[in-house]
Amino acid sequence: MTRRLCSLPRQPAPAFAPGLTAGRLDALLAGRRMWVNGTVLHYCFLDARTDASVIPVPGTGELRRVPWAGGEEQRDVVRACFGEWRDLGIGVGFAEVGDRCEAELRIGFQAGAGSWSAVGRDALSVGRAERTMNLGWDVTAPGERGTVLHQIGHALGRVHEHQSPFAGLHWDDEAVYAELAGPPNFFSRETTYRNVLGQLDSCEAGGSVWDPQSVMTLPFGPGLVLEPEQYRGGLCPPGTPSPADKEFVLRWYPPTGPAGPGRLVPFRSAPLGLAPGGQADLTVEPPETREYTVGTFGDADTVLVVFEERDGEPRFLAGHDDGGTPRNAAVRVRLVKGRRYVVRVRLYSTWGSGETAVMCW
Repeated sequence: MTRRLCSLPRQPAPAFAPGLTAGRLDALLAGRRMWVNGTVLHYCFLDARTDASVIPVPGTGELRRVPWAGGEEQRDVVRACFGEWRDLGIGVGFAEVGDRCEAELRIGFQAGAGSWSAVGRDALSVGRAERTMNLGWDVTAPGERGTVLHQIGHALGRVHEHQSPFAGLHWDDEAVYAELAGPPNFFSRETTYRNVLGQLDSCEAGGSVWDPQSVMTLPFGPGLVLEPEQYRGGLCPPGTPSPADKEFVLRWYPPTGPAGPGRLVPFRSAPLGLAPGGQADLTVEPPETREYTVGTFGDADTVLVVFEERDGEPRFLAGHDDGGTPRNAAVRVRLVKGRRYVVRVRLYSTWGSGETAVMCW
C-alpha cells in the first residue's frame, strides 16, 4: 500500500553574493533556515469562516470553496506533537495564539491539498493571509501522528533525511515517478523530484551519517530503492523523532542557560566572542521612545533578530540576515521606553580578523 507523503512546495532559492569561499557558503547553506535559539514560535489554526481555497469543480466550470479549518480532535493532535518536540528539551518554544497576525506558523487542514510546511525561517516570507503549514488528511487516523511531527520538523528548519547525499540511496527513478503519480499522492514529476529523488547539498543534510529512523525520512514501499540492498524491501521509519533527530535539534537549539542574556546599552558596542554556530543574547531597555538601529559590525556573516518581551515572552519584532553580503546585519526598529527587548545574534562564519560586535544607537 502506498503511503501519503509530504509534498513540500517549491522553496525560495537562496541568493548569496558571488565569490564566497567554500567555508562561508557551506555555513550559510547549513543555517539559512534555522531560527535563532530562544525563539518562541507562535502558531494558530485557521478559521472555517474566513479561510479557504476556491478551486474549480472539474467539468462544470464552477468554483467550490474548500475551508482550511480542522476539527478540535485534529487540532489536539497538532498541540500534542508540538509538545513532543518541546519535551526534547530544545531552546525553541511553541505557543498557540488566536490571532494570525501574532503567529509565525499558520496551520490549515485543507483536505486533498497535501501535507507540507514552510521550512524554518522561510515561514516569515509567507503572507499573513496564507498558510505556512497544511495537513491534508485526517491526522487522527492510526499511524498519522508522524505526519504532524514531520511537518513540525520542517517548521523547525529540518529537511528530508532520505534526500541526504550521505544516504547513498539508488532509486529506480521511473518506478518512483510512476508510484507517486497514482493514488493517494498524485504527484507531478517535479513534486516527486523535489521531495524524493533530488539530492540535498551536503551542508543542508542533518549530519554526515544519514538516519533511516528519522521522523524526517518518508516511508516507501518495496521495489523503489535498488541499493543498498537492505532497503529494497522499503523504508519504514517509526514516525517519531529518533535519537539522531534529538541530537540535531539540540545542537541548533540547546536549552537556554539559567544565567540569562547580557545587557546592550545604547551607543555602547558589545563585543561578540562567538565561534561559528554560536549565539549571543542581550537585553535592551531603551532610555527613550524612538526609532533605533540595532546592528552588527566586523568581518562576519550573521543573522540578527530583535524581540519584544510581552508578559515575559519574546515576540518577534524585526530581523535581518546579511546572507553573506559585504553589509552587516542591521534593523531599524521603534523601541518604547519602559519595555524590555532581547537582541539575538547568531554567527554563520567569520573572515579577516573575525572580530565582531553588536550595537544599538
